Amino acid sequence: MSKWVYSFGDGAAEGTRQMKELLGGKGANLAEMSSIGLPVPPGFTISTEMCAWYDRHQQSYPDALTGQIEAAMQKMEQSVGAIFGDSQNPLLVSVRSGARVSMPGMMDTVLNLGLNDLTVEGLARRSGDARFAWDSYRRFIQMYGDVVMGVAHHLFEEALENLKLDKGVDLDTELDEKDLRDLVEMYKEEVERTLGKPFPQDPQKQLWGAISAVFKSWKTDRARVYRRLNGIPEDWGTAVNVQAMVFGNMGESSATGVAFTRDPSTGERAYYGEFLINAQGEDVVAGIRTPQHLTIKAREAGKSNKPSMEEAMPKVFGQLVGIFETLEGHYRDMQDIEFTVQDNKLWMLQTRSGKRTAKAALKIAVDMASEG
Repeated sequence: MSKWVYSFGDGAAEGTRQMKELLGGKGANLAEMSSIGLPVPPGFTISTEMCAWYDRHQQSYPDALTGQIEAAMQKMEQSVGAIFGDSQNPLLVSVRSGARVSMPGMMDTVLNLGLNDLTVEGLARRSGDARFAWDSYRRFIQMYGDVVMGVAHHLFEEALENLKLDKGVDLDTELDEKDLRDLVEMYKEEVERTLGKPFPQDPQKQLWGAISAVFKSWKTDRARVYRRLNGIPEDWGTAVNVQAMVFGNMGESSATGVAFTRDPSTGERAYYGEFLINAQGEDVVAGIRTPQHLTIKAREAGKSNKPSMEEAMPKVFGQLVGIFETLEGHYRDMQDIEFTVQDNKLWMLQTRSGKRTAKAALKIAVDMASEG
């Protein structure tokens, strides 16, 4: 029987960084980081071979895939201590695409998958923070409605902006639990009005919908054009990464960020990146709030009055610096990473070789050679 699903997390993995053709770049590096003991939320990767099978068989799946995914989910549940779809103690997951080369046109990330009208209440009780739970639910409906179901992104944004105007606030973080409950209802109504069907409440249907959306995104017009222009073979396919959620939006002790282990413009050995407190990953790139600098030096150079991560979360920042050094030593190259902090605990979500200018590439190569 063919193996389609590869688990990672808890200091072990069924894959390595050498398996990029099978696991995609993201999946291979998640497996590698797990194997070298970095804090990676547990999960599993559905291989690129499944993408090719899906296309060859009229967008269907082999019978064996269901059992392999169920086994991988059970392993994740045991690791996290929560159950996918359980109304009292729900496990939530993220779903991401991951081809062997980074490629525009692929499906955007879906976070908080597994939330519905029952599990959101369980998440609120378990976390002791109802506002956080409803904030996570409105984010999920917006992302899933947009990237999986095809509801125009601006319809959700308009509902959010109108609510903020009505409440007289500027930031999403200023909305309270009741506001977010109201927003969830607005979003669900928008989905039904646009598509003529309700937002899916069954977590299993949500999961399979997101998996299929990743595989379908390999054949979008934008992805096809990019492959043609860059000589990327059509039959490479993409992998799917399903990973236990960690939450950067759990208040002032949580955050999300992106970083380079060296400056990608100059090559200087200086940590380069940004983060946001009480946010999830899409907030950093969406421009909803102005991100904060990682280091005091960068904050001062940028003349920002917002504290850097080095000042706001010194202990976690120290851990992050240690991971930067570990990754550079292991991969022997400058790395581009994504991370989340949940309640002062640091989690790694991605690493890859960072893109850089020609000037930076030369300096980094010379510096690394002299560093040994």
